[in-house]
Amino acid sequence: MTLSLSDPITLPCGALIPNRLAKAAMTEGLATPDGVPTPELERLYGLWSDGGAGMLLSGNIQIDRDHLERPGNVVIDREPDAAMHAALSSWAKVATRNGNHFWAQISHAGRQTMKMINPHPKAPSPLKLGLPGGQFGEPVALEKDEIVEIVRRFAQCAVAVQAAGFTGVQVHAAHGYLLSQFLSPRSNQRSDEYGGSLENRARLLMDTVAAIRTAVGREFPISVKLNSADFQKGGFDFADSLQVVEWLEKAGVDLIEISGGTYEQPKLLGVQGLEAEEPQAVAQSTQQREAYFVDFALAMRDKVSVPLMVTGGFRQKQAMQQALSSGAADVIGLGRPMCVMTDAPAQLLAGLGELPRYEQQLALFPEWLAFLSKINALKVMATFAVQYWYYAQIDRLGRTGKAEPALSVFQASKDVTALQKELVKARSR
Repeated sequence: MTLSLSDPITLPCGALIPNRLAKAAMTEGLATPDGVPTPELERLYGLWSDGGAGMLLSGNIQIDRDHLERPGNVVIDREPDAAMHAALSSWAKVATRNGNHFWAQISHAGRQTMKMINPHPKAPSPLKLGLPGGQFGEPVALEKDEIVEIVRRFAQCAVAVQAAGFTGVQVHAAHGYLLSQFLSPRSNQRSDEYGGSLENRARLLMDTVAAIRTAVGREFPISVKLNSADFQKGGFDFADSLQVVEWLEKAGVDLIEISGGTYEQPKLLGVQGLEAEEPQAVAQSTQQREAYFVDFALAMRDKVSVPLMVTGGFRQKQAMQQALSSGAADVIGLGRPMCVMTDAPAQLLAGLGELPRYEQQLALFPEWLAFLSKINALKVMATFAVQYWYYAQIDRLGRTGKAEPALSVFQASKDVTALQKELVKARSR
């Protein structure tokens, strides 16, 4: 049977998603300094709910306020009080106003916590992030009792969003955040039951999924975002990923989103890191030119039947349709285009053939200064600056209801940097 983007999908838990398009998780930075959802977040997700996607994923909701992915994250690291519950409920109500799902992406940044938030973040092992610029501090290895507490907090967070009206959760185990750090033998050099073999490195993730399932029941969707590979030498590779997907399927996960890369190797952005990309033993097709991870998902399909979501690089409707028809994907994730075109899903469903490729016009340095990107520190700066352009669009959508496509990368970077400093300053008051 040929699938269409407009077809619904029923997940193993019984939940029905009304179509095959999802707004992928993108960091918002619009919470209060203390991590409470705001009217700006409601305005943003109201626009996205109106935009036609069958499911919206939130940006990182952190389970530890000392380990944010960035200032302005929503934080649930304790049982919500009445005010927090009300704020979460109001956000969820707006974000589901058109009958779509709204899932909370729950996470812990680990060593990818910026130094201005925590100079000594917790991690599997005391191995500093390999990026120039001094934005990230010296991590401290987690004790076993702290790991057990992290599992408890993930479950507590899931219960809180379920009670507030969110319709599912996604555990973030990709992109170099804490659970991803545990999975990688490069960042996890522990010698206890959480390190060494893949089974041990996956223990925290599997314990987390089990604890959440016990807490939320069988009918509440649980998703996991997982790297197809870290694309780093000595890191989490595709063979590891495939085995973890098999374990997750047996654990009763309802949807697995396939992504890849870390801050050090930002494959998720379609960008080459400072070191050479580690090749993976996966056959490449013409689809990979359009979508970064579709071939990895297709290779997984031979081993598992759990629904898969693929995000990263999709712009052409034909490529999305091909991914569905080939079995590589059950759900198509859309990210950066929706930072400007908030109704991208509705437009695709109405017949639009291709989404805008904003990334092709974005650069920190003008063409005559492009050679500066050959300097490692400046290359990292330029990569983050382009990402900040998308952050700035999300910020403007939340604050004004309108994106600003003509904004320069330089100005966007200035605006986001200033906002993050102000949020960190307000946290310390």
